[in-house]
Amino acid sequence: MSGVEQLVTAVREGRTPQVPALVAGLGPAERRACLPALKELRKKIRGEWSREAIAQAGALLVAGAGCHAGPAGAATWISGRDFAGRSFARHPALAQVVGAQPVEWQVEVATRLAARRGSGWNWDLYPLIEDVVRRTGCPVPDTEAFTAEWLEQLASGDDNRGWVRTLLERLREDDFTPVLVPRVFELADIGWRLERRFTERPGDCWPEAVAALAAAGELDRAELLDRCLARLVRGGKPADQRAFLAVLAALAPTPEEYTARLRSLVALLDGLSAVAGHAQQTLAGLDAAGLVGPEVLTEASAVVLFRTEKKLVRAQLGWLDKAARRSPERAGPAVLAAAEAFGQPDTALQERALNVVARHLGAAGEAVLPELRFAAEALNPAHHARAGELLGAPVGGDDPDTGWSELLPPVPQPRPLGEPLATPEEVAEELSVLMLSGRVDVAVFERTLDGLVRHAHRDRAALAEALEPVLRVHQWSGVGRWQDCGPGEVLYVAAAVAGQTPPHRLRDFLGGGGRSPLRGQAGTVHGHVLAARLEEAAWQVTATRPPFLLATPTDATGALDAAVLVSRLAGYESAGVTPGQVDLQAALLRLAPTTHEAVLAAAGRLASPAGRWAAQWLREGGLPGQSSERVVFEPGRGAKSVRPYWERWWEGLKRVSVAQPGLGAGPKGPAGQRLDARFRALFDGTEPSVARARKQDEWLWQPTVHWVAMLPHHREEQAARWLDWFADSADRERRGAAALLPVLAEAGGPAGLALHLAVAYGLGARSPEDRTAAVDALLVLAARGDLDGALLGRELGELVARGTVKPNRLAAAVAVAADTGAYATVWSVLAPALPALLAGEPARGTVDLLAVATDAARRCAARGPIPEVAAVAARAGSGRLVKEARSLRDLLAG
Repeated sequence: MSGVEQLVTAVREGRTPQVPALVAGLGPAERRACLPALKELRKKIRGEWSREAIAQAGALLVAGAGCHAGPAGAATWISGRDFAGRSFARHPALAQVVGAQPVEWQVEVATRLAARRGSGWNWDLYPLIEDVVRRTGCPVPDTEAFTAEWLEQLASGDDNRGWVRTLLERLREDDFTPVLVPRVFELADIGWRLERRFTERPGDCWPEAVAALAAAGELDRAELLDRCLARLVRGGKPADQRAFLAVLAALAPTPEEYTARLRSLVALLDGLSAVAGHAQQTLAGLDAAGLVGPEVLTEASAVVLFRTEKKLVRAQLGWLDKAARRSPERAGPAVLAAAEAFGQPDTALQERALNVVARHLGAAGEAVLPELRFAAEALNPAHHARAGELLGAPVGGDDPDTGWSELLPPVPQPRPLGEPLATPEEVAEELSVLMLSGRVDVAVFERTLDGLVRHAHRDRAALAEALEPVLRVHQWSGVGRWQDCGPGEVLYVAAAVAGQTPPHRLRDFLGGGGRSPLRGQAGTVHGHVLAARLEEAAWQVTATRPPFLLATPTDATGALDAAVLVSRLAGYESAGVTPGQVDLQAALLRLAPTTHEAVLAAAGRLASPAGRWAAQWLREGGLPGQSSERVVFEPGRGAKSVRPYWERWWEGLKRVSVAQPGLGAGPKGPAGQRLDARFRALFDGTEPSVARARKQDEWLWQPTVHWVAMLPHHREEQAARWLDWFADSADRERRGAAALLPVLAEAGGPAGLALHLAVAYGLGARSPEDRTAAVDALLVLAARGDLDGALLGRELGELVARGTVKPNRLAAAVAVAADTGAYATVWSVLAPALPALLAGEPARGTVDLLAVATDAARRCAARGPIPEVAAVAARAGSGRLVKEARSLRDLLAG
C-alpha cells in the first residue's frame, strides 16, 4: 500500500494520532495527490454527527492541514466551519503537523487564522496560533478574536490548576501583555470578564492589575488613559461601560491628567448614568480648583439638566449654586443655566432650580429676567405664583386647566387579515418570510396555513413545485424533545404537501394516540392546540383536501367574523365536505359575538352537524366568561429549605393573584358535541400554587401573540392564567414579561380583576420597556371604556403596600401616561390608590407618586377630599411629602 493510500485509509478509519507521521513520510507531490480524496471525504461527512464521522473529521483536519503546500489553503482548510464545534483544532496532532512546516509557512498560517472571526469563548484555533507565536517569536496578532481568547485563557488560571499566581503576576510574565492590553479597550461584550475578581489578593482583578502595570511603567499610562476615555465616550453596553469606568477609577488620573483630556470628560456627560456621574463629579472638582473655564459649567449644564436622572440633575444644580457663590460674576450664567431645569417633569427638581435662581438673582442683575421669564413658562402651575413674584411678572398667564380635555389614543380598529394568497408562488413566498422571520405575526402564519390548504385543494402538484426552493433551504427535521410547537412548524404542513413527510398514522395522532410529530415532552397547552391544528391540516392536504380552512381569522387579533364563518360552513355543505374537528373547534373559539339577525338567520339554515353547532354557539353567545376571585399567594418557607435558592425562590413571593373555576366539560352542542380536551385545557381551573409559580421558569412558558389569537374574546381568562408571568416583571424583575399587555388590552371579552392586576404588575415593572407596554395597555383600556380606575388603583395600592410594586417605578409609569394628556385617567387610578399609599409610613418614592397625582388632579380639575391626604398634610414640618400633600389637599378643596 502506497503512502498516499495509507494516509487516506487512516483518515477514513479516524486514526488521528497516526496522521502526523504518515504526512511526514510523504513528499510534496504525494501530499498534493491526497487532497482530492480528502476533499471528497470531507464533502461526504459534512453534517454527519455519528461517532465514525466525528473521528473521521478530526483526522481529516490534521491530514488536510499537512497536505496543503500553500499557507493560504492550509489556513482556509483549518478554519472550515464544518471542523468547528468539536475541538478538533486543539488536538496535539494538528500542532505537530503545523510545527513540522517551515517557519514562514507557520507564521503566515497563524496570522491568517488569527484574522478569522472567533467566538472569544473557548476558541478552538487559539492554542494552535498561540503555540506558533510563542515558539517562533513572530509578532503577536492583535485581532479582536485573538485578544478576546487571550483574556479568556488568562481567566482560566495557571493551566487550569487554579489561581496560583494573581492576574497581575500572570500579565507581568506574559510577553503578549504590552501588545494586547491596549487592544482590550476596543473589544465589545467583555464587561463581565473585566469586572471579575479571581481572589481577594491585591492585583487579582483587571482594574487593579492594569493600574499596577501602568504605575510601574510596564504599560504606557497616557495611552491607557486615552484609550479608556475614548472607549467610554464611544459608549456600548452598560456592563462594558461599568467595567471600563472601574479601570479608569483604578488608574486614578490626576487633576492635571484630567484637565488635559477635558473634552473627553465633557463628552461623557451624555453617556451611561454612572459614567456621566463620574465625569460630572470630576469636572466639578476641576472647576472648584480653578483648572477649567466658566464655559465648561455652562456646557455641562446644557447636557445634564435635560437628563432624566434626578441625582445628576440635583448634583448639577448644586454645582451651579456653588459656582455662583464662589464667583458672583458667574451668577448670571449660573441662573440662566439653572433655568434649563424648569422643563424637568419632576416638580421637586423645578423647585430646586427655582431656589438656585432666587439665591443668585440679585447678583445676576435684571439683564437675565427676560430669559428667565420665558423659561418659567415651562414650570408646573404649582410654581407659577412664586416664579411670578420672584421675576416681577405673571407666569403662566394661560391657565392650562382652562378648556382641558382628556387625550386618549384612538380606539383600536379591526385589522383585516387580507385576501387569501392568490397563487402557489405567493404561498411559497409567505412561507419563506415566515421561516426567516424572528418574530412571526398572526397574519403571516394564518395566511400561510390557509394558503397551503387552499392551493393543495386547487392543484397540489403546482403548489409542491412552488414550495420546492423553500423546502430545499428549510427542511423539516421534526420537533425537538423539549420544544413547544410554534408557528414555524407550519413547515410540517408544507412538507406534507410535497410528500416529504407523509403523515404516518396521522389518524392516530388526531385521536390522541401515538406519538405526535409536532409535540415535545414539555409542550404547553397552547402548543398542543397549535400542533393539533397543524397535524389535521397536514392530513387534509394529503387526504380530504378541503377548499379552505374554517378557523382562519378575519382580523389580525385572531378574531373570526361570524358572517364569514357561516359563509364558509355553507360552502362546505354545498361541496359536501366534512370539516376537520380541530379546525371547527378552533373557529368556534375565535368566533366574534354577534346579534345581527341576518347572520343568525343564515346560521339557522345550516343543516350539517358542524353548522348546527355553530348556529347554537352563536345563539348562546359562545363560552361564558369566568369570574376571577382575588387570592393572596404567600407560600412562605418550604420544608426542603436546604435546597439551593434557585429551586426555592418562590418562598419569598407575596402575590395578589386570582382563581377561576375553569370550563369543566364545557357546553354541549345540538348533537352532544363538546370541545376537545386540548381546547378545554386552555380553560383549566387556575389558582396560585408553588407548582404554577415555578412553571414560569420553564423556557417554553412564554405567552405569545399566537396564544392570544387562539382566544381573542377571552382576555380575562388568558390574563388569569398568565398572571404569574406578568407579576414576574415586578417582583422578580423579569425583562419583557409585560410586552403582551397591549395585545390583551386590544383583545375582546370582559376586562376584570385578572387583566387589571396584570396591568398593575406591568406598571410596576423594573424594565422601562415593560412599563411602557403597561401604559399602552392602560390607555387602550381607557379609550375603549374598559378601564376600571377604582379597581386598578386599589390593587396598585395593595401591591405597593406589600412591597411588590416600588412607588418610584409606578410613578415613572403613570407620569408617562399623564404626559400623553390622559390626566383624568391617571387621576382615576391614583386617587383610589392614595389611601393605601399614604397609610402608615409611606414607602420610599411615594412622594413622586403624590406629585404626579397632584399634577393630574390640577389638570383635570379634580375635587373632593381624601382623608389620608389631609392627614399627611396636617403633619408638622416642611418635607417634600408634606408639601405635596398640602398642595393636593388645597387643590381638591377648590
